[in-house]
Amino acid sequence: MGAVVSCIQNMFRTIGSCLMAIVNGIAGILTAIIHGIASFFNILISFLTCGYCGRKRGARAGRSHGTRTSRV
Repeated sequence: MGAVVSCIQNMFRTIGSCLMAIVNGIAGILTAIIHGIASFFNILISFLTCGYCGRKRGARAGRSHGTRTSRV
């Protein structure tokens, strides 16, 4: 009788482990998708505000053309 109960317990434990593996896989996929979307919006916002375009424009505007000041 104890062997039958042990077998049934192991069967339910295996089914539970399988279901948890499926849930963890789905959660991993969703996490990867959400991180990808967040990274895309981070790049997009950085590009539109002060990222690539803003740095290039700011670097040109900050240069002094032909005039140098001495610290002496």
